[in-house]
Formats: sequence, C-alpha cells, structure tokens
Amino acid sequence: MNFLLLFFVLIFGTLIGSFLNVVILRYNTGKNIFAMGERSMCFSCGKTLCWFELVPVLSFLIQRARCRGCRSKISWQYPLVELATGAFFVAIFAKNFLFDSHNVLGSLTLTSMPIPMLTSMLTSMLMLITGIQLVIWSILMVITVYDLRHKIIPDGLVYSFIGLSAVHVWLFPGVLAHGILDAVIAAVVFFSFFAGLYFVSGGRWLGFGDAKLVVGVGLFLGLARGVSALALAFWIGAAVSIAVIFGGKLFVFVASRPSAPKVIRESRLRERLNVLTMKSEIPFAPFIILGTLIAFFFSFDIFQISQFMYLFASLS
Repeated sequence: MNFLLLFFVLIFGTLIGSFLNVVILRYNTGKNIFAMGERSMCFSCGKTLCWFELVPVLSFLIQRARCRGCRSKISWQYPLVELATGAFFVAIFAKNFLFDSHNVLGSLTLTSMPIPMLTSMLTSMLMLITGIQLVIWSILMVITVYDLRHKIIPDGLVYSFIGLSAVHVWLFPGVLAHGILDAVIAAVVFFSFFAGLYFVSGGRWLGFGDAKLVVGVGLFLGLARGVSALALAFWIGAAVSIAVIFGGKLFVFVASRPSAPKVIRESRLRERLNVLTMKSEIPFAPFIILGTLIAFFFSFDIFQISQFMYLFASLS
C-alpha cells in the first residue's frame, strides 16, 4: 500500500469526520441528519454555509476559526473530529493491509483454492473487515464527543456498535484468539461487572450506558484485549480526573490573584473549574473508548489472559 493511497484515505476520513460532526450536532435534536434541505449554518447568525466554508480542516484554518458572516468563533470540535477520523481511517487501513492480514487468513478455510482466487478472496475479506471497522470507529467517535458534550450515551449509537461488533466477530472469528466464544464470554463478563457497579452505586459511579457500551467492547476485542482496554480506561480516567480537578484548583488560585491578567481573571474557564470536586460527574465513555483504541491498535494483553486461555483450551 503506497503513501498516495493512504493520503486519499486520509482525505476520505476527514470528509467522513465532517459528516460525523453533523451527526453529533443533530442527533436527538429533531433535525434530519441526512436531509439535503437542512443545510449547515452558523449557530450565531444563522448564515447558511457555502461549500467552500465546509471543506474539512482547511476552511477552519483559512477563516481563522471564525464565521465569515458574523466573525463569531467556530468550535475546535470541527477540525479535531475531522483530523481524528482521518487518522483512524489511515491507521485501520495500514493495520489490516500491512500488519494484521494473517488474522483474516486465519478465517479462510478454503486454502486449497488456486492462488489467484485465494488472493482475490483475501483482498475482498480485507476490504469488508476494514469497512466494518471504519463504521465501528466512526460510531465510537460520535459516542465520545456526544458524551463529552451531553454526558449521555445515545442508545441508538451504542446498539449499533454492539450489532456491528457481533457481525465483525461472526464474519471474522479469526480476529480473536478463541473466536465467537471469546467474544460472548467477554461481553457477558464486562456487562455483569459494569451493571453490578451501576446498581451497587445507584448510578453514582457510572451510568448504565457504560454497561451497554462494554458489551460492544467485549464483542469487538474479546476477553484478553477487552480486560486491558477497561483497565486502561480506569487508570487513564483516574489520572485525568485528578489532574483536571487539582490543575483546575491551581488555575483558579492563580486567576484569583490581583496580579493575574484580566483575561484570565474574567475567563469562563475559571468559573467552570472552580466548581469541580471529586464528586463532579465526568463522562467515562471517552476513557472506555480510548482504552479500546489502545488495546485494538497495539493488541495489549496487560494481564496475559490469553496465555491462561490457551492453557485452559489445551487442557480441555
């Protein structure tokens, strides 16, 4: 796979990222996500945006993060989602076609086929599994940003993630060490653990949406990588939460000093950080998805669970 192809994949990914921003902003608002008549517009002045104002990343940079009509600021969410989606697309293409094609080969049973036909089938399977994974990570991108904005995980998105993860492992059981059984066990164990935390805490520790989300994680990653993903989610979440809370208190202290610049003393960020405590609600889904991303791309098995599974399988 040459760099020119990956460049086109990057461009395509940023275009999809632009669409994901539309989904994030319109989901559950009553607006039709796919309606051609509902053109994108500035939320401040209501100006309908032209095509050259909707070019991913470039329009944001050329306009210096401001609306051409009213000069109001444009959220950094737009280029960040576009760039992240483009990066995901490139990484998934590279992973499947350059590094992990042997996993798909493990799903092929007709190895006695002629080489040209086998090669064609392998390419078709790689394209199919890549397409499914691109959709899965697009959904996870929307869930991440939506949860950060609204502190809720939409059921429609999480059920889509669960359904696609089930299709993913059903069509390509070779992507997991122990196939479909691995995925089912992981989904049941993860859901039971998170649902237990939800009911024991009365929803104070995490939401029930997180329990549904980890079902998809189990089906997508299996037990070994899934446990690693969730462990990373708890560790990173704890570290970030502590850093945000104590860093916020430090910022508020500095901002309250008479010698602090006026722009810092009157910053809205000061007001937001001042109310943060250890009991503040911080969305956990983004950390689950971040842990899933790390475990997926780097095949982490922190606790060496796969070795125990292989041992158990050999003894049975």
